[in-house]
Amino acid sequence: QVQLVESGGGLVQAGGSLRLSCGTSGRTWSTFGSCAVGWFRQAPGKEREFVTGISWSGATTYYVDSVKGRFTITRDIAKNTVSLQMNSLKPEDSAVYYCAARQTFADRIEVGRSKYDYWGQGTQVTVSS
Repeated sequence: QVQLVESGGGLVQAGGSLRLSCGTSGRTWSTFGSCAVGWFRQAPGKEREFVTGISWSGATTYYVDSVKGRFTITRDIAKNTVSLQMNSLKPEDSAVYYCAARQTFADRIEVGRSKYDYWGQGTQVTVSS
């Protein structure tokens, strides 16, 4: 079992930036290093949707069209963390953001929720207009 912990959410004005971080600790440290990681978000009354993902090595990333050019996902191998830099935020980006991980050495980024084995508790991002 990999326990994921997200941080970095908050309230920001439209056009502003936030940086989210996802990590783990303890015995799951090495397991997280072999996981592809995705960020999902869920707004009130809506389905949880895939936003972006990164492969276990950090070599492959994928973004949904609505965040391309504004969001950047990166992986710090040494710190064993995955970060999501969100720039030019819009009110429609407001949601609870979840970090998710799946154990795989494949470079393909999965967008389906069911493909991910482990989930964080979520962090709220609110963008005011």
